[in-house]
Amino acid sequence: MTEIVLWLIAFALILYYSIKLWETKVSAGLNKVMPRVIKNGDENRWVWSLALATLGATTLVRPIDILLTVILLVIAGLIAWKVTSWAMSNVNF
Repeated sequence: MTEIVLWLIAFALILYYSIKLWETKVSAGLNKVMPRVIKNGDENRWVWSLALATLGATTLVRPIDILLTVILLVIAGLIAWKVTSWAMSNVNF
């Protein structure tokens, strides 16, 4: 029960501050990190704020779960990259 309450508090605070500071900090920071295709505009403020609040609250409350997820995603990406490069080297164009 304590974990849920902590997650909800963290979620609410991150959501509040990401919406409050959207114009000055959050939007500019996301535009620097994201590719041009998915750059955010004002119409995506709620979507990005909810996503940031969910990831931030989960990272604060259960950091090991996030770390293990990131490690698994990196391993899957490396395997996909190696298989793709191996397949491209065997293809004759």
